[in-house]
Amino acid sequence: GYKITKFLNHARVCNPNDQNDVQKCMNRLRQFHEMHLSVDHDFDIFGQINFYENLWNGEPSIYRDYQKTKDNVLSLKSYIDAHIAEKVLTHIDAVPDNFLFVTDDQGHEDIRLIDWEYAGMQDPHVDIAMFAIYSLYNKEQIDELIGMYFTEGCNKETRFKIYCYIAAGGLLWSNWCEYKRNLGVDFGEYSLRQYRYAKDYYKIFMEETNEGR
Repeated sequence: GYKITKFLNHARVCNPNDQNDVQKCMNRLRQFHEMHLSVDHDFDIFGQINFYENLWNGEPSIYRDYQKTKDNVLSLKSYIDAHIAEKVLTHIDAVPDNFLFVTDDQGHEDIRLIDWEYAGMQDPHVDIAMFAIYSLYNKEQIDELIGMYFTEGCNKETRFKIYCYIAAGGLLWSNWCEYKRNLGVDFGEYSLRQYRYAKDYYKIFMEETNEGR
């Protein structure tokens, strides 16, 4: 389809490797979440994992350990559900490319969130995880990102929950990439890294919560 919208002059997207940019984005994201906006639909991460898998039309995953990885990720749902404090309108695709830094003629900078295709009611902390995995951050960078959002400090339960969202988000977008691959579109390293997030952050969660003992 076609989309017609207003063109914004002097606009650029967030640089995920610029800490100043990222801090501004996390401040803006938190401001948005704290508006406590509400809509009449939600975004079900685990439901969407199955949705994209169903679009494979019976084709097997390219990953031999896919079912084990999926079972591991699904097992995180109980922890997530037990640690959701609230659900608000959440962007879901709050990745660096969807934060526009717009400067007006007077030099005033405004940050706008665009691309609301996936938005729905969810735990707002999902947006932190999505920003991280799209940026292909390592664990040190992810922990720094969490600190930028929670300037007052983040408790360990919330941090572990975000790790769960990273695992679930990784599998979600990996499944989306496999669907696209079946259509002839290969996302290369991005696809592989999303699947690795699913595997690695399940393991990190299990190790750091001692659930794997």
